[in-house]
Amino acid sequence: MKTFEEIKSIKQLHQLLGYENPKHPLVSVVDFSKVNPIADIYQSSFILNLYFIGIKEVPLQGFQYGRNQYDFEEGTMMFMAPGQVFSIQKPTAETEYKGYGIFFHSDLIVSCPLGAKIENFGFFSYNVSEALHLSDDEKKIILSIVENIQKEYYGSIDRYSQDVIVTGIEQLLNYSQRFYGRQFITRKKLNNDLISRFEQLVSDYFSSYEYNGLPDVAYFADKMYLSSGYLTDLLKKETGKTTKEYIQIHIVEFAKKRLLNSNSTVSEIAYALGFEYPQYFSRLFKQKTGMTPLEYRRIN
Repeated sequence: MKTFEEIKSIKQLHQLLGYENPKHPLVSVVDFSKVNPIADIYQSSFILNLYFIGIKEVPLQGFQYGRNQYDFEEGTMMFMAPGQVFSIQKPTAETEYKGYGIFFHSDLIVSCPLGAKIENFGFFSYNVSEALHLSDDEKKIILSIVENIQKEYYGSIDRYSQDVIVTGIEQLLNYSQRFYGRQFITRKKLNNDLISRFEQLVSDYFSSYEYNGLPDVAYFADKMYLSSGYLTDLLKKETGKTTKEYIQIHIVEFAKKRLLNSNSTVSEIAYALGFEYPQYFSRLFKQKTGMTPLEYRRIN
C-alpha cells in the first residue's frame, strides 16, 4: 500500500524544500528559485496540511497532483486546501523554477474574518488542470500583492504583522476570484461545450433506468474529469444555477414523465429515482412545481 508523508507545519515544509528557516511559524512566502529540495522529496507523495497559493513565472513540468501529472504554463496560479495529495518529479538539467508559493496554516486565519470566508473561495478544491491563467496585467497585480506580503514577512515583526499578512492573502484571493470570473467568460465556447456534455450525462443517467440512488455532483464531475467545485462554479456563472439545482430540475422532469406515462405509485417512482424516502421526493417535487405529485397527475 502506498504511504504518504504528512506535511503538518511550515518548519517541516522548509526542511523538505531545503529552504531557509521560516520567519513565522504559521505562514511562509517561498521563492521557488531558491529552493534546494532534499533528494527523498522526489520519491515520495505528500499530504499537505497547509493552504497553498502558487504563482509560476516560468513553465513548470512534472508536478503531480492526485493521480495526474501536469505541466504549467508561464503565468499560472494554483491553489490547494489542507489535506490534498501531491508529488514532484525529479527535475532535469534544463528545469527552471521561478515563482512563489504562499503557504499558511489554518491557525493563521482561524480568528480572522478570512477564516470564516475562505470556504467561499471554491478554487481551493479545483483540480490542477483547472488552474488560473493570468493575463500580463493580472500577473503584475498578483506579483505586486505577493511582493507586499513578502516585505511584511521579512520585515520586523510587531503586533500588526500577522494582520497585515492575512489582509494581503485575502486581497490575493479576492483578485484571484475576480480573475477566475474573467477566465470563465473568455472560455465561453469551451464552457458551453462542458455544459452541453453535463446536460447529456444527466439526461443519459435518468434515461437508462439503471441508476442506483440519486446522483451527486461528484458523480458527474468525475465523468467530465473536472472537480466538483469547478463544475458547480462554471454552471453558476453561465446559467445562474448550481449543479445540485440542475440535477433536481432533471429529476422533476423525469418524474413528470413517469407520473403521466405509467401507473406507478408516487412511492414507486420515488424509489425508482433513487430517493430513500418518498416524502423527500414529494417535497422536492412540490418545491419545484408548486403541487404534489398526485396533484400534478390529477390535473394533467
